[in-house]
Amino acid sequence: MTLDANGYWYMDLHSHSTDASDDAGGTVEGYAKWIVARRKKGFHIDGFVLTEHRQFDPDADYTALSEQYGVTILRGAELETDIGHVLVYNLSPEFTRGFDLASVSLDHKEVFKRARETGGFAVAAHAGRPRIGLAEHVHGRGVTTDGIEAIEQLNGGSNDEENGRAQELAEQFGLHRVGGSDAHFVSAIGRCLTAFRRPITSLEDLVQELATGEYHPVTVEQTLDAATEGAR
Repeated sequence: MTLDANGYWYMDLHSHSTDASDDAGGTVEGYAKWIVARRKKGFHIDGFVLTEHRQFDPDADYTALSEQYGVTILRGAELETDIGHVLVYNLSPEFTRGFDLASVSLDHKEVFKRARETGGFAVAAHAGRPRIGLAEHVHGRGVTTDGIEAIEQLNGGSNDEENGRAQELAEQFGLHRVGGSDAHFVSAIGRCLTAFRRPITSLEDLVQELATGEYHPVTVEQTLDAATEGAR
């Protein structure tokens, strides 16, 4: 896999599978197969991150599936904090020892802070949604964005109004913006993506790129090959 003609690498940073999320119906292999099928139609999806709810299994390994289908498959977690849900990437043993991942009210300041201190990166998920998104807590409770570098502005499970609210928040506070499908079923994977300027094949790559701020959210339709699109 290489960067597309416009110089981007596309990753879905938010997904859930039957392996660990009880509200999901999509399997990891099913996601990989769907991505391969979408590529044949001209769409660019280079990989995805599994962000299972309130847990992280350090022994889970999808290397074989990744190699079989030519899809980057990485792992993170979606945690629940006092300002809504937070996606965390590259969870180290040092990070996980410091939190009860099953909690629904983690201290968000500590989650963002410790993620960075231990070699990871945290992103405020579906930031425009009521109650579980950052925007409501900022505007309704006066929570600051101190220590928060990026938010999920484009979420495949949120409506246009919610995603618009997240975009306004990012613009108001100068936050970096990512995209993720929030897929729970196979056909949703890759619906929303993050366009990076460099290839990402490991969690270390992902954290390094997220720290640069050189990325933006896109819909899968925006990745379509120009030549393919013209022929449709």
